[in-house]
Amino acid sequence: MNPSTTLTPQSASNADQNVTKHRERCYVCYRPRAACFCEVIPSIDNRTHILILQHIKERFHAFNTARIVKQALQNSALLVDQTSTLAAATLPLNESTGVLYPGPDAQLLSDLPVDDRPSQLIILDGTWHHARTLMRDITALHGLPRYSLNPAAPSTYRIRKEPSESAVSTLEATVQALRILEPETTGIDRLLAAFDRMIDDQVKHPGQIGRLRRATGPPRPSINIPSALIHDIDNVVVAYGEASFGAKRKHQAGQSPVYWVAQRLGTDESFECAIKPQQLMRTGFLQYLQLNEEDFEQPLSAEGFRHAWQTFVRPTDTLCVYNESTGRLLERVGATPVPDVVLKSVNVHQGSRKLHNVIRSLDLTPPTVSQKGRAGARLANAIAFVQYLHQHPLAADSRSSISSH
Repeated sequence: MNPSTTLTPQSASNADQNVTKHRERCYVCYRPRAACFCEVIPSIDNRTHILILQHIKERFHAFNTARIVKQALQNSALLVDQTSTLAAATLPLNESTGVLYPGPDAQLLSDLPVDDRPSQLIILDGTWHHARTLMRDITALHGLPRYSLNPAAPSTYRIRKEPSESAVSTLEATVQALRILEPETTGIDRLLAAFDRMIDDQVKHPGQIGRLRRATGPPRPSINIPSALIHDIDNVVVAYGEASFGAKRKHQAGQSPVYWVAQRLGTDESFECAIKPQQLMRTGFLQYLQLNEEDFEQPLSAEGFRHAWQTFVRPTDTLCVYNESTGRLLERVGATPVPDVVLKSVNVHQGSRKLHNVIRSLDLTPPTVSQKGRAGARLANAIAFVQYLHQHPLAADSRSSISSH
């Protein structure tokens, strides 16, 4: 029998007090009372108004730094809500406002002449996925100039993993921006010192309530965005093909394409055709494809499809499909070129690898396409995923790195 421990009334009371003390939380820095560092957060009389738009899922994260920035900067505001609510709100924008957001159209903040510097800087707070969604859905941000930073060193935010070495926390980004915009302002370095203390305290006491959950299992693979999706998006052709199914709606080995759709992203040129099936189509097949008999009134032969497809695709194009099985459909009718990029192999999403689940998980909105049926819907999903990869911060970093040389 395993030994047991009996709590006396006094020891039980002490235990309850310890738990209560441990659970008490400062609702300014949102750290446990024992780890509160509010006394070292400076009060900074900054000139540039800092407006932080924070995704609501980041609000109560124990290591979110936007709260520290709001507490420190006298000229600042923090708006927290769902993306849709922030998008519908009237934002308190100044006449000279810019957004700190990396990308090919973003200008280095340090390159701005003094007279062109913004009087208000908007910073998006959340995960990179949240920030991208905020930027996409808040239309008030679309017409504003975008600015970027060029960090001299990687983030020191050791208790949260950043997606790349050039990514920094909201607090670090704010400090770097203010150092550029108003280097004469006092207290900015003290704000960074408060941030460093928070990190040091957590590293020393990793067992505190509210600590960051650490991932277990094998390390997550690095994101391998294909170069063409980063640097040559205009010449990317996204394609999807349907094959007829056999009994119980299972695709048969060696089956050929019966419906093929594609779109060139740079010009929105589209391709769509029905291909004569090698076998009689089973009952319910057209309904499964969300098409009708009129769509198959004049199907192309395999030879006709090869000719039409090879006429559409240019030597400079990069052909993208989501699954390897889609590419194999081309091989079975002898059509070229075969796909250059299989999107499913890009390590950007953990969990289900089905395309519709990826689109839902990443909160992507597929574009409207002219192609019909199930094939058109799946093509739109694949295009949305390609555009997401092209806009990914790592892709933007790669383009910025090349343009700066």
